[in-house]
Amino acid sequence: MCETAPGDPEGELAGYWGVKKDSGDDPDVTNGTWICAAVAPVSRDEFERLCREGQGYFHKDFPGLYLNGGIGVGMVTKPGLACPPGHYAINPVPRAMIFQAVREAAKEWEYQDCLEIRLAVPDGQRLSAQTFNPRLGIAGGISILGTTGIVEPMSEQALVETIRLDIRTKAWENREILLMTPGNYGSTYLKEAFGIPEGQTVKCSNFVAESAKILAEEGVRRLLFAGHAGKLVKVAGGAENTHSRYGDRPVEILTGLAARYVESRKELERIRSANTTDEALKILEEYALAEPVLALGARLVKEKMEMWGKGRIAVEVIVFSSAGGLAGKTDQAEQFLDMWHQGIEHGL
Repeated sequence: MCETAPGDPEGELAGYWGVKKDSGDDPDVTNGTWICAAVAPVSRDEFERLCREGQGYFHKDFPGLYLNGGIGVGMVTKPGLACPPGHYAINPVPRAMIFQAVREAAKEWEYQDCLEIRLAVPDGQRLSAQTFNPRLGIAGGISILGTTGIVEPMSEQALVETIRLDIRTKAWENREILLMTPGNYGSTYLKEAFGIPEGQTVKCSNFVAESAKILAEEGVRRLLFAGHAGKLVKVAGGAENTHSRYGDRPVEILTGLAARYVESRKELERIRSANTTDEALKILEEYALAEPVLALGARLVKEKMEMWGKGRIAVEVIVFSSAGGLAGKTDQAEQFLDMWHQGIEHGL
C-alpha cells in the first residue's frame, strides 16, 4: 500500500495502493517513483457534483466512473495541451486505460454504483521541477502520460513530441513571434543580451529540422532562432539534426564559410586547425571577419529552416559566440525581437 511511500509523512495516502515505476533503460526522472491509486464508492449526487465542478474527468462510455487527481499530479494552467486548463494533467490514453480497467473490475464484482478513482504521486511535486512541465503550463506535480504500460527503449520521437507540446503551448498564447534555441546557451544569451526572461523560449535540442516542420504544422508563422555558433554552423552546413552522431564538423563548416572572405590559404589552414568554433572565431576576429562570417552562417540557417518549414514560416536568426560576445544576425532579427517585446507588453 502507498501509506508507506516516501513523500507522505502525514499518511494522506492511507488506503491507496501503488507500484514503483520501472523505466528500464529510459532515463526518466520518475524511475523508482511510487504511482498510487485508490477507488472509492460515491453517491449519485456526489458523482454528478464532481462531473459539474470537479477538476478530473468522466466519459460517456464509462458511466458512473470519475477519475480524479491528487497529491503530486500536476494541474494544467495553459491551453494547448491534451488536457483543458484547470484540470489534472492526466492524458486521454491513460484516462481510457484506467476507466476500462476499473469497469472490468467492477463488472467482475457485479458492482453497479458510482466510483471515484483517485491518482497520486507522492514525490510528484519535487520531480516536476526536473521535467518540461513548468514550461508547458503544468503546475504542482507531474503529468500522467501513459501509453501501453510497457516500458520500451527511449526513442527520439518521444523527445520530439515533448518539443511539439512546448511549441503548441506557446502558439496557444497567441504570440506573434515564437523564440527558439537549441538549449540553455541560447536562452541565457537572449536573457543577457535582450532581456528575454527564462522560460520564454522553446528548446529544440538537436532536432532543428523536425522542429521547423512542427512549427509549420502548429500554425506558427514567425520564428526567431538563436544559438551558439558551435551548433548553428552545423545547421548552416545542412545538418537536420545537430547531434554528433550525425556529423561533428563545425570548424570545417565554419572554415568553408570563411573561405568566401579569406583568400590566403595559410590563413584558412590556421582557421581549419582550430579545436573549437570559438577558437576559429577568435582567429577570424583578428582578420575583422568574425561577424561577417557569422552573419553568413545566420543567413544559411534561415534558408535551411524556412525550407524545412516548407515555406510556411518566416525565420530570423542570431548566431553568437562566447568568444568576445560576437554575433551575426539576419536582416530582420532585431525587428522580430522588437515585435516579440511589443507583443508581451500588449498581451499578444
